[in-house]
Amino acid sequence: MKYLLDTHILLWSIDGPDKVPEKARDIIAQAGNEIYYSSVSVWEAAIKRSVHPDMIADISPEEFVSFCTEAGFQELALTAEHVYMLPTLSRPDNAPPHKDPFDRILISQAKSERMTFITHDDKLTSYTEPCILYV
Repeated sequence: MKYLLDTHILLWSIDGPDKVPEKARDIIAQAGNEIYYSSVSVWEAAIKRSVHPDMIADISPEEFVSFCTEAGFQELALTAEHVYMLPTLSRPDNAPPHKDPFDRILISQAKSERMTFITHDDKLTSYTEPCILYV
């Protein structure tokens, strides 16, 4: 199966695998699974690092990509087709607001590519997209 990791799962992997939820670690370690990181996550981590240097791993975008490559993760570049998927994302009308553009495009990428998006972000539980796996 193909899995796309949320940015925080990737950052936790860099800080130390013990921070990654066990279910995500099992999926990542399972032979035959294809694990992806998005170019969007590289961008998101760089922005979050510049805004919150005390809260995010001290890692450059180049080091982030190097870590992902060494871990055997494959890069998923953002395409126009991924953006076209944004309006199709579904959430109940009464769901709390969710305005994070990084989360939305990562979900759109996973949906477009028929991947499972692995996240630990409880703000995403209101999405009714079958491609989201909350760990």
